[in-house]
Formats: sequence, structure tokens, C-alpha cells
Amino acid sequence: MSSISDQLGFRFAPPERRVWTVRALVAAVRTLVEREYSDAWVEGEISNFRAPDSGHLYFTLKDGNAQIRVVMFSSKARLLRFRPADGMQVVVRGRVTVYEDRGELQIAAEYIEPKGAGGLQVAFEQLKAKLEAEGLFAAERKKAIPALPSRIGIVTSPQAAALRDILNILQRRHHSVNAVIYPAQVQGDAAAFEVAGGVRYFNEVRGDDNRCVEVIIVGRGGGSAEDLAAFNDEGLARAVAASEIPVISAVGHETDFTIVDFVADLRAPTPSAAAELVIRSRLEIENQAEAVRERLVRAMERRLLEARHALMERAQHGTFARMVDLVRQRQQKVDDLTYRLERGERYALELLRRRLEAVAAAVRHYDLRRVLTGIRGELAAGTAALTAAMRNQLLQKKVRIERMGRALEALSPLAILERGYALVFDGAGELVKDASLVKVGEEISARVARGEIRATVKKADADAGARKKQ
Repeated sequence: MSSISDQLGFRFAPPERRVWTVRALVAAVRTLVEREYSDAWVEGEISNFRAPDSGHLYFTLKDGNAQIRVVMFSSKARLLRFRPADGMQVVVRGRVTVYEDRGELQIAAEYIEPKGAGGLQVAFEQLKAKLEAEGLFAAERKKAIPALPSRIGIVTSPQAAALRDILNILQRRHHSVNAVIYPAQVQGDAAAFEVAGGVRYFNEVRGDDNRCVEVIIVGRGGGSAEDLAAFNDEGLARAVAASEIPVISAVGHETDFTIVDFVADLRAPTPSAAAELVIRSRLEIENQAEAVRERLVRAMERRLLEARHALMERAQHGTFARMVDLVRQRQQKVDDLTYRLERGERYALELLRRRLEAVAAAVRHYDLRRVLTGIRGELAAGTAALTAAMRNQLLQKKVRIERMGRALEALSPLAILERGYALVFDGAGELVKDASLVKVGEEISARVARGEIRATVKKADADAGARKKQ
């Protein structure tokens, strides 16, 4: 056949065969998928929801006969305002990727919102039902409001109109009453934490005659559901419920209801109504020193937020993104192995139980006491062996993960920088590997172990590297 094809002037050649390793093929597919679907919105129904102790969330998103696995890592899961559950229709936003250890397509979720009802309303109803079941709304646990307190604590924003309303009303009443103001944001992500901190603060200083108060007002003016969302926070609700000092909730308008309204000892329709309820006489307030402390606290908080923002920008640099991804993969693998070990243990115990029942039925006409004694010994030995094997397996996995962590740390660019090396970037932010690509007078920056250096190129010797290699 080959001689005939040569005489006719053409030749058939088989196509060149490329053989992939499984890991290389999965990695290549993963790269293509992530590049094409780096930001996808997917709608479906939640099933097989799991939330292990690691804080990560795992579930399957299905639509008819189609389904895809979803993982949301703890750094994003802790920002959710509601609790996902099986059967819930949701919209997931995230990056489509491949879990290499199983070669499965999955979504690394960044954001989840319920389909239909808004996320804030779902979170409100879930938290309300949970706290009500725990008895935090019960009337018998409400504390009485003092009839004429000599010192009143107010937790709100120093710039809020609600504070001005409260102070104006108190000013028209008793001159012997003092107000202690704890400055806190009443809107935004940090608001719930700061308001809860104010409630805890007044409880912590109860023994201090200069700072103790007899009643606390938590308040802010009206707004949308998003504006009032901070007062639907579980941590804030529990701080109010745990307060030994009576708390009056004065949030929004009369028609606005928040979780804090239900757990507080008294709900006032408005901040002005709270001032009228808490005191029946005039007040003269001296808050100059308190205002200085408020400005200092706000300045410190602003500096901390700026530092956190700068740190987040550094952490999101492209050099470290892959490292974070690898760590998350290892975390997901640990969760997967833990789940498989637990499932294997339950299966093994179920087999032992069935075996015990079969043996008991077979020896029903013999000396049951002696037979059961032997079976108990065998079951105890098997359980001990299984426990030892599981502990050994977990120890091996822990040692392996620690070894991989040390290896990852040794390969970290930061570890190399600690030995005196530096990463040099040109004006466009590209890594400089060839001196001939840098022009005299160009602005460059060097990333060292602690900080960054900016400089101007005065001379670029492109031949020095070549001569050194020769």
C-alpha cells in the first residue's frame, strides 16, 4: 500500500498524538472555563446544603434535570444576610471553575440572593423566628424603665437628627439629669457592631460612678429597609437582650419595625418619643469632653478602615491570588475528606449493627449470655480498631497539610523578599526581567519585604546580564 501511494505522488501520515495527564487536562479545562465564565449569574434551587465548622458553604444548584455544585468560602459566607436552605430558589453570582481533585464543574460563589423576596426581608423573618423561639421577645423578661433616671445613655450617630431631637426634648426638662453619648454609626456594615459595642460599654462601666447610666436609648431616624438593616443584626439583638440596664429602642418612624424593637425593654415610636418616655423633667448636658472623645474614636476608626482597605488591595495583587486559591482548594479538600470519613464511620457502624443482629438471631437457642459476651468483645475490638484507623488517617492528612503549608510558605514570594531580593516593576506595573526594556528617566518601583521603593532610572546596562552569563 505504501509503495502504491508513493508512486501516485502523495503520502498519508497519521495525525500526531498528544497524550495528556489527567491533572494537566483538568487544569487546562479549568483555565479555559475560568477565563470564559469569570463572572456568571446562575439561578436555581438549593439542594444537599452543608455548612461544616470551617465556615464554608457547600450545596448543589439544580434546575430540572441539570445541576452544578456550588462552594462559598467563609470569607464571603459570613457576609450573607440570610441563611440558605434546601429548596430555596436563589440567584448565585460567582466564578465557574473546576474542582481538580474530582474533575467536577463547580461555582465559586461570591454572592447569593433569594429569588422573589428580598434578602433583607428573608434575613429579618429568619432571625425573628429564631429569637422568638428562644424566648427573647417574651414579656416576662422585659425590665422596667426607671421613672426618673439621673443619667441616660444614648447610642446613636453624633451627626444624626435623631440625637438633636432627643437632646432638645431633654433640655426642656429636668436640669439635674445628665446624658452620656456613645458615638456609633447607624447605617452601613459597621453600624451593628458599633451600636452593640455602645450597649456593652454602658454595661461594663456600671460600677463607675462617673460613667454609669440607668437607662440606654438606642436610636436613629427613619429610612428605607436597607438603611435600617443594621438594627436587624443578630449580634446587636443579643447584646440588647443581654443588657442588665433597661434599653429603649427608638429606631425609625412609628411604622418601622426592627429586630431590636422586639428584644428591647421598651419600644418608642420615634427618637423624640423616647426622650419623652425616659424623662419627665429638664436636663442640662455638658458634653464637651465627650465630643472630643467622639472625634478621636471616629478618627481612629477612619485610620483603621483606611489601613484595612490598603491591606485588602495588597492581598488582591495578582502575585498572591493563586496562593489564596490553592489554600482554598486545600480547605475544600479537608472538608470533603472529613465528610467522607464521617460517612464511612456511619456505614461501618451500621454494618456492625446488622452483623450483631444476624449473630443474635442465629444463636437464639444457645447460651445467649456467653455468645453475647463474645460478640460484645468483638464489637468493642472492631470499634477500637476503626477509631484508631480513623485517628491515624486524620493525623496523616494533618501532617500532609502542614507539610504542604510549609512548602507553600517556602515558595511564597514574600519569603524570597525576606532574604533581600526585590521585585522591580516598570511604570505600567509590569515585572522587569530585562534591563534593555527600561528607558533612562523612566519611573520604576521596587517591592521589598517591607514596603515599596520608587526610583528614576539613570542608567540601564543591558549587557551586564549577558556578560555575567558568559
